[in-house]
Amino acid sequence: MTETPHYPADKQPSIRRMLMPRDTNALGTIFGGVILAEIDLAAAIEAEKHHAGRVVTVAMDRIVFHDPVFLGDIVSFFTDTMRVGRTSVTVEVCVWAHRAREGGEPVQVTEAQVTLVAVDEDFRPTPLNQA
Repeated sequence: MTETPHYPADKQPSIRRMLMPRDTNALGTIFGGVILAEIDLAAAIEAEKHHAGRVVTVAMDRIVFHDPVFLGDIVSFFTDTMRVGRTSVTVEVCVWAHRAREGGEPVQVTEAQVTLVAVDEDFRPTPLNQA
């Protein structure tokens, strides 16, 4: 049985933002693509801890949308490095929403694993420089 996730109150999120009307779909919830774009950015911020140069996303795996994100929610993107290879970094991103209309209680809404690769000026893989 899976354990209920707990809000990581002891950590700082890589990104925190309030989602606005431009981010919503016809149902009034936030587009999944908006969340994916922020996951990508949060993963790149985490990867920068391991490489001070260019990184590109090569895979987004195990993306799970647990709950919708609503207009006005404050969304936090927490990251952890899962694996560091010779040229790549795999990052876990957990997304939590503080519900604007439910007293601000945090709810885990999405999680994903993102793999990024360090690249040179010609976009060829290059060894991580362990920034």
